[in-house]
Amino acid sequence: MPIEPELILIVVYVTIGGMFGCLAAHLCPVGGAPAAMGTATGIATGTIQILLGAVVTGLFTAATVSSFSNNIWLICLSGAVGATIMMQVVMFMANILYAFGCGVLPISGRVAVDPITKAPQTAYKTPQTDGHGVPDVVFISGTAGGFIGGFGGALVYFTLLAYAHFTYGTAVIAAVGIFLASAILAAYNIRGTTEGYWDPKFKKVHKALIASLCIGVLCGIVVVLATIALGGA
Repeated sequence: MPIEPELILIVVYVTIGGMFGCLAAHLCPVGGAPAAMGTATGIATGTIQILLGAVVTGLFTAATVSSFSNNIWLICLSGAVGATIMMQVVMFMANILYAFGCGVLPISGRVAVDPITKAPQTAYKTPQTDGHGVPDVVFISGTAGGFIGGFGGALVYFTLLAYAHFTYGTAVIAAVGIFLASAILAAYNIRGTTEGYWDPKFKKVHKALIASLCIGVLCGIVVVLATIALGGA
């Protein structure tokens, strides 16, 4: 029996979307408990939590666009824009709270000079801390992470909706589950706090991407089996 092209696209797109989620998690500013006390850069939450918030927001925008358009690029880009805006608002508000609530500047704890603005960092960092807030270099990395994560989540959602013929609600729930299955791998690389692309931990991203590739293929096969069983293909 010949294999339907749609079934192959399901595996390919689900795998790509999951790998995008894994990459995005490495780019997002994760501060955890230290950031909650203003003693580390990033957002005071975990790797999965911050990315989940961005992706869910992206899925809202992607689902809205999918209600009147079947264009894959438009749906994926809408998801990327939604997740990016959410991530930027969170990082901006975190800086407001750190600056006016804690009285500290957004300063990196991993680089002596901001690679983008060339502004000195060490002189403004409180001793015995790992930076504060969301400095410029971290903000840009988080923005890229939000965009890539939102795009990947929307891609998985579109695949389940258009090719696997899931309902809107089922497609959203399944997309979040598949996305998190790959994104959670980043937590094992980060293990605490990260400043995104410029953080030394980012050098281990290839290991997580390989594992994400395997998980993506497995998830894609499960979706294909579910599609066949439900009579969608």
